[in-house]
Amino acid sequence: MFVEGTLRWQVTEDCPWDLLMALALRDLGRLSPIGDPCIPELSPAVAPAMRAATGTVPVQREGGRPARDQAVGRMDTGPVRPASEPDRVTGPDALREQWLAWFELTVDRERRPIASLLRPPHFEAFDRALELQDLVMANYQAALAWTRERHAEYAATSVEQHAARAADIVDVVQEREHVLRRQAGYFRLDLYVLPLAEAGAWIVGPHTVIVSTSLRDDSAAFRAWFTPMVAALV
Repeated sequence: MFVEGTLRWQVTEDCPWDLLMALALRDLGRLSPIGDPCIPELSPAVAPAMRAATGTVPVQREGGRPARDQAVGRMDTGPVRPASEPDRVTGPDALREQWLAWFELTVDRERRPIASLLRPPHFEAFDRALELQDLVMANYQAALAWTRERHAEYAATSVEQHAARAADIVDVVQEREHVLRRQAGYFRLDLYVLPLAEAGAWIVGPHTVIVSTSLRDDSAAFRAWFTPMVAALV
């Protein structure tokens, strides 16, 4: 993450690890379209892991789901019902509901846990979101390999182009201040730069915008988008 601003305003830019993982697992689970706004699919696409057939049959527990070791610590997913409730939603609808709850937590910088919720092998943070836990268990390695590559690419670009990217932000704010003949008032904006198949930006919270890597890499296009955003904030 890098931060630009003053005591009055702040713009952060990051490529959060858990957000990359959440979207990678969304694509591997073929959950799109999902959410409002609906974030485009990732690019490059996430390749599913190759699995060898073992011929074994998983041990079943009540409700027809594979048995798991007991684990402690659970994600507070809000609308997702505990597994013990008899009227708990199951199947594809439950998986979509649980993924959305995780996504909403992940994009909120103030609520997002400092440590990743993705802790193998049991992923106990999702014990109350069993369909999501199944998705994570089945696709974790493929999502992890993809996320490592994309996160490393973002980190390298961020270091190499730090001065130019900082100027894209600071110059636009200063130009707005010049137009207004005053300093900018307080505002905060968190930008999450992600490798998406479509160029653009998507508002996902009061202070949070997902920006495609392709838009962020194009300085002129980024400034053209960022200018009216700052005008609305300052």
